[in-house]
Amino acid sequence: MAVDKRQLGRSGIEVSALGMGCWAIGGPWAEGARPLGWGQVDDDESVRAVRRALDFGVTLFDTADTYGAGHGERVLGRALAGRRDEAVIATKFGYTFDESARQATGENASPHYLRRAVTDSLRRLGTDHIDLYQLHLGDLPLPRAEALIGTLDDLMDDGLIRAYGWSTDRADRAAAFAQVARGATAVQHALSVLRDAPAMLDACDKHDLASLARGPLGMGLLTGKYTPESTLPRDDVRGLGPTWLEWFRSGRPAPEWLRRVAAVRDALTADGRTLAQGAIGWIWARSDRAVPIPGARTVAQVEENAAALSRGPLAPDHFAEVERQLAAVRSAALRDADRPYWPMPPVPAVRP
Repeated sequence: MAVDKRQLGRSGIEVSALGMGCWAIGGPWAEGARPLGWGQVDDDESVRAVRRALDFGVTLFDTADTYGAGHGERVLGRALAGRRDEAVIATKFGYTFDESARQATGENASPHYLRRAVTDSLRRLGTDHIDLYQLHLGDLPLPRAEALIGTLDDLMDDGLIRAYGWSTDRADRAAAFAQVARGATAVQHALSVLRDAPAMLDACDKHDLASLARGPLGMGLLTGKYTPESTLPRDDVRGLGPTWLEWFRSGRPAPEWLRRVAAVRDALTADGRTLAQGAIGWIWARSDRAVPIPGARTVAQVEENAAALSRGPLAPDHFAEVERQLAAVRSAALRDADRPYWPMPPVPAVRP
């Protein structure tokens, strides 16, 4: 059963059921010597990939001002030139960076910085409005997040943004924020067949929020192209293997996660889908609010991901088989109340 469109929470904005994550097309940037990007990319190929996604009916593009220290927004803006009315742009704010040096420099959650950040993003994207503007600081204390609501509402009233949300894996904070923020319509959070998020999905249902499923392919593990011998380059964030990145260690896929991929491979591909398409279909079967946003930086990756739209959610028996295979390992691994599960740029000890 094909799936085409979904509502972006309570905003009424219609988006494709599949989005495109734009972290990788930002190219290299770092905090000191630690890479935060996915290595070198071909900007021309990135532009072709975005335009190919549009051709397939993908309308939601998720980026952040910090990806590539601003470069990711510039590439997306270039790709959407002349086709802006076909796209729903989601970007994020909160991390600071030096654009010329391609360096992350910290974070800033002040209303004053928020106003500057939205102006800079609009300029880099080459647009007069942002459809979904997201707070990128997932662990920001709730009072500090709530202090931004007035400014976000003003930006909506001025027509600079259409709606806003929070990129966080803390369901309690996302729910509390949504209760008091009239423009809150989405939460971006980790969700994949390897990492369920029941508390967050419950919060989305309760507060009429869209779920933007970050990391639906497990940073590439659910594409099926990695083996225990695979090695990632050191200019790739996965190659360095920082402690907050659990899928890879020392530049190699973590064996325990490869075992989990192997456990669900047959159920995800039983009806002829590729592994990646099966992982996307699992998310659609898991929640009718979820919009997976797999990252892509080539036309071929976009085409494979977008082909999942014609297949739709996993069939109930295949979904049930995935759940049976993962029940034991998931119950042992889930610790959602303790920590987030998706990498974000590390916060320096001294904040600006």
